[in-house]
Amino acid sequence: MATIFDEEFGDITVRRSVRSSSIRISVTPTGTLKASMPPYAPIFVLKRFVKSSRPQLRAMLQQRAPAYKLENGAEIGKSHKLIVKKGITTSVKRYGQQILVILAPDDELADPNVERLVRDMIIKCLRIEAKSYLPKRLEFLADRLGCHYDNVRFSHSSGRWGSCSSTGTISLNIALMKLPFPLIDYVIIHELCHTKQMNHSDKFWTLVESADPSYKLHRRILKSHSPTI
Repeated sequence: MATIFDEEFGDITVRRSVRSSSIRISVTPTGTLKASMPPYAPIFVLKRFVKSSRPQLRAMLQQRAPAYKLENGAEIGKSHKLIVKKGITTSVKRYGQQILVILAPDDELADPNVERLVRDMIIKCLRIEAKSYLPKRLEFLADRLGCHYDNVRFSHSSGRWGSCSSTGTISLNIALMKLPFPLIDYVIIHELCHTKQMNHSDKFWTLVESADPSYKLHRRILKSHSPTI
């Protein structure tokens, strides 16, 4: 099956079927998106469908995502903090290393509209952090492993921390900035090793272990975290 890459949702698996009369998108058990479409429908139609259906797709993914709690003073990523104050009108903005939320008298942080504004700003801040930190760390670990990649992309797909394509493109989830640094390294090492072994064979895991001797522990801990933002 083919895949397309979307900046927000990451890799979307594409399945063509003669039984499909229209484009349908669903969420896989791992939390990624899967599209089913007629055999001869062009890919640009699917991309256009994704673009026009973003609110519905976000809602589908959110239903599978664990709830998260926003509160005053919450640490966001590696360098941002959520600050909540009361004011005249509701607004959300980035002020230095703060996500500053001003709430109107009748608004609450848990209100869906406010939560959406805060989430959008969190995504923006995590993307800033990710673009500042992850490419440098990726380059460093690639040199140490002797791995070559052609390109790096950033997403905030709800299902994957990262991926590596057969063409050498490594995709990293900006939600990695929520993780402890050793787990970030594990994910990067995992994807870099796929540039040499596009599988999960014994050779693949031996290569991972050569760069991260504690990979089994990191892999187990990672399962308790969610890439949902």
